[in-house]
Amino acid sequence: MGDPLGEESGPGTPRAPAGAGRRARTRRHAFRHSPFFPATVLLLIVAASAGLFAGSYTYAMANPTPHNIPTAVTGVPLSEIKRAEFVQGMEKALGAELRLRHFTTYEAARNAVDDQQVYAILQDRPGAAGLDVSGASGATVAQLLTETAPEVGKTIGVPVTVKDINPLQKGDPRGLALFYITLAAVIVGFVGAIQMGVHASALNPAERIAFTAGYSVLGGFTIAAVVDWALGAVRLPFVESWLILALTMFTSGMVFTMFNALFGRWAMLPTWGLMVLLGNPSSGGAVSWPLLPSLLGEIGRWLPPGASVNAQHTAVYFRHYQHFFPFAVLGAWAVLACAVFWTWRHRHPGGRDANAAAPA
Repeated sequence: MGDPLGEESGPGTPRAPAGAGRRARTRRHAFRHSPFFPATVLLLIVAASAGLFAGSYTYAMANPTPHNIPTAVTGVPLSEIKRAEFVQGMEKALGAELRLRHFTTYEAARNAVDDQQVYAILQDRPGAAGLDVSGASGATVAQLLTETAPEVGKTIGVPVTVKDINPLQKGDPRGLALFYITLAAVIVGFVGAIQMGVHASALNPAERIAFTAGYSVLGGFTIAAVVDWALGAVRLPFVESWLILALTMFTSGMVFTMFNALFGRWAMLPTWGLMVLLGNPSSGGAVSWPLLPSLLGEIGRWLPPGASVNAQHTAVYFRHYQHFFPFAVLGAWAVLACAVFWTWRHRHPGGRDANAAAPA
């Protein structure tokens, strides 16, 4: 007797009807071209991003551990043996190396602190040893040294006095305000670019760059004014801080615009990964660079959030020792983003020409 479905019967598992494969392919094709496909992809991406976001910040900040702490040594301690014992005791208690740099005078050592080459100064004092820390150089490092040094001194029988020679401002006792204003500039910078793509999609490339610069200048002014004038949390060197924030917002906005030209609607993924998942935890704003995992401590200086925190921190607490490097990093990212966007501007989803061609 023939097969009821018109197929020949034979040993083994019956074969599926030929139409079943076509129906499955049709369903897959319909799903991929339905609104449910991007929604499902976004569902998975958002879930993964939530875990990565929590993981990146927890990895960098939950348990800060020093690796090496640059420390100046000046004067002649009570004895070379006691100094060696103290340094060894500190390294054992900290679980890190004190990277010692010798200076002939205290003034030279203090200049190295202000130039952010070292985080503390170890020196001899009558009948004791002294450790001068710099809270403004890194609140977490200064706190760790302040808590550890007296205990180590007791262990080896040498009294140790600790003094903060460059404390943080009263309105910012934990040193987090500069991290927060940088975080605001970074996030609002690329969110502004996203919103411009949604609500001002007809802007041509040059106009888009100009308006990104415009909201960056105004946004940087607003952040500085609220934190300094309205809240009084931190006394800022206003013009310099304003320009750093404006450059940070512009760089962040153009980084998204660059990725938008390269990856279209998925531009948020590389932007979020670079600026938030990687850039902010490694910026040194919430946890000082010597306490970050070594890889993050190295790459953070080369990313826009880390460069912005670095420039802002020096502007506020070490005004006469500002470095060119963080401005070069921010400028390089801004130029790179603008150049890539301009080169591939024909792929960007905005612009009046693109919008006019869309109905056709």
